[in-house]
Amino acid sequence: MAAPETSTAAVPTLYTNNTLRNAFGGVLSFFILLLIGVMAFSIRLFSVIKYESVIHEFDPYFNYRVTQFLAKNGIYEFWNWFDDRTWYPLGRVIGGTVYPGLTLTAGTIWWLLNSLNIPLSVETVCVFTAPIFSAFASWATYLLTKEVKGTGAGLTAAALLAMVPSYISRSVAGSYDNEAVAIFALIFTFYLYIKVCSWGGYTFIINLIPMHVLLCIVTGRFSSRLYIAYAPLVVLGTLLAALVPVVGFNAVMTSEHFASFLVFIIIHVVAFVYYIKGILSPKMFKVAVTLVVSVGLAVCCAVIAVLIALVASSPTKGWSGRSLSLLDPTYASKYIPIIASVSEHQPPTWPSYFMDINVLAFLVPAGIIACFLPLSDASSFVVLYIATSVYFSGVMVRLMLVLAPAACITSGIALSQAFDVFTGSIKFQLTGASSNTEVDAAETSSSTAESQTDAVKTEKPEETAKNRPSRKSKKKEREHGEKPSTKAKAEKKRLLALPLESSVISLLLLVLLGAFYVVHCVWAAAEAYSAPSIVLTSRSHDGLHVFDDFREAYAWLRHNTDVDDKVASWWDYGYQTTAMANRTVIVDNNTWNNTHIATVGTAMSSPERAAWEIFHSLDVKYVLVVFGGLVGYPSDDINKFLWMVRIGGGVFPHIKEPDYLRDGQYRIDSQATPTMLNCLMYKLSYYRFVETDGKGFDRVRQTEIGKKYFKLTHFEEAFTTHHWMVRIYKLKPPKNRIRGKTKKSKSKTSSTTSSPKRSGTKKKNPW
Repeated sequence: MAAPETSTAAVPTLYTNNTLRNAFGGVLSFFILLLIGVMAFSIRLFSVIKYESVIHEFDPYFNYRVTQFLAKNGIYEFWNWFDDRTWYPLGRVIGGTVYPGLTLTAGTIWWLLNSLNIPLSVETVCVFTAPIFSAFASWATYLLTKEVKGTGAGLTAAALLAMVPSYISRSVAGSYDNEAVAIFALIFTFYLYIKVCSWGGYTFIINLIPMHVLLCIVTGRFSSRLYIAYAPLVVLGTLLAALVPVVGFNAVMTSEHFASFLVFIIIHVVAFVYYIKGILSPKMFKVAVTLVVSVGLAVCCAVIAVLIALVASSPTKGWSGRSLSLLDPTYASKYIPIIASVSEHQPPTWPSYFMDINVLAFLVPAGIIACFLPLSDASSFVVLYIATSVYFSGVMVRLMLVLAPAACITSGIALSQAFDVFTGSIKFQLTGASSNTEVDAAETSSSTAESQTDAVKTEKPEETAKNRPSRKSKKKEREHGEKPSTKAKAEKKRLLALPLESSVISLLLLVLLGAFYVVHCVWAAAEAYSAPSIVLTSRSHDGLHVFDDFREAYAWLRHNTDVDDKVASWWDYGYQTTAMANRTVIVDNNTWNNTHIATVGTAMSSPERAAWEIFHSLDVKYVLVVFGGLVGYPSDDINKFLWMVRIGGGVFPHIKEPDYLRDGQYRIDSQATPTMLNCLMYKLSYYRFVETDGKGFDRVRQTEIGKKYFKLTHFEEAFTTHHWMVRIYKLKPPKNRIRGKTKKSKSKTSSTTSSPKRSGTKKKNPW
């Protein structure tokens, strides 16, 4: 009887060990997640450490200005704010044209901190919002990946997302843009959907989730959990999206949302079919299914007909320009040059994939394969997510940001599975023999104990045995089923075990791969993505050079111009001019009015006098151009000029791109066309440029300019920054031109009555 007592005593000990192991693993996972969050936050602070706490790029300045208004005036004033300092003379209704998630989030954080007597400025909160939500996004990635492949894969995916360069490029300190919060919201919504409790109204989400639901239905994976997860999503998501002013009725009137409604009808038909299957006989079920499917098809056809009728009048069939650019990559270049002109909307190159996701590009295929072993609802969602994000990232380089979480999730799954295989093989090879001996001994003692127990039980009265025949038979069946499964698992481990040397070498290679990824991510965070576009730097043999021309120009406008003066520039600099110079602009980065932008592009493409008339009609006082020919700054207005020509020519046909090209080539040297050499953009960029080096050598285009000596007749130079990167010109008043015309008309009148000699001594009109 000693053997059964030993075996029984070992059970609670084993249970206690497992409990302690699980508790220790939970605590360790918590601290690892905490460290991952700290790492995600810290790696994004290089921009503050190397430069200063400043807002980056262009769009973040508008978001910062809106957050300032929200913090100062409150939520109700924000919804009704009409901004008269942008898009003059049209203006802009901010509350009805902006997605409020980022602004409300930062405003709430600022309000909470100030309520706790932590007096941080709005700018400081805006600067650090992106790093904070990067940590949240890492934790959300852990939760999502854990639902797919367990804790190990979740921790690995969270660590990868915390450092991936593609996400860092949009979430460094100071990058106060929508992606700072949107990526966390996207991942967390996917997690809640997988956990069967989700809501949302985001275009990518509202299309990806219906695709997954339809995939589950087609592959026979429909369940009540799927219905409970999806039905509230569509209803609540549509209602919540309609409450946002910028969305409104677009939640039910645009083609981007139609897929969710169609799948909503399909899942109700399928759910009803499964319901009646459980309450009807097979014969009645066939009749009922025919009726339900017929009615469902009729409803679907009716809905599709109504939707087609709603969008038929639209030239884009209810799709937005950006959505059509994703579905047809050539659409924007053909019909909407304003979208194609944005560098973020260009297709990525292969090196950009290596730059933004690095070694994850090689791990993604392995992660996709691991998702199929076995395939579940959660893993099928991840496969669908990575497939769609890979396609969209190939259309627009900006959508590399959407690819980054999917790549981290699949790569985390691949690395976790690989570590499990290699460490399991090493453990099996090192402890295989002793474990087999212990298992055999345990099985022998267990069989002895069972035989003794059975012998004791046979001594019991016959009535007791008759009272519990089913329990005894079930126990024996379960025991007989467990023994082969244990042996099968041991045999499977033996077959899957790799040689010890191969496992050790593979683990070392994985560690080196991870080290290379960490080094690349830290370099990208410190060097490639930490520099704010408002402050530029360069290194040379004599040290570091800082180019602060943008803030210098905006400060000059703020201190040397009237508050009501209007400033014209290309739309790239509209948000910064409004936020930093506090001056009214003609166009900005919202790009909602293509005709207004085309008007500015036409003015820049026109000769000086025609450009003056256009700007004067818009009540413009100053014109700002960005020029990089002296210091070698490539993102200047001369390099963007052809897009101004294309956008302007799309609305005003007299502007033709071939007039600015010589044999199909864009040139600014002596071979440039007369139209190019006489347009306003050329003159404002290269005015007095020859005085810098005596030759007029453009360091960006690597050539000498074609027209070096000329004077401005309708504009005068007001200010040029230290490195000539920003040049500001003032429109000459119209009274000078009117006086000239008056003198000319008077002289013509007098010449008809005076002698030829007197008319010959007439003073020439300087204008």
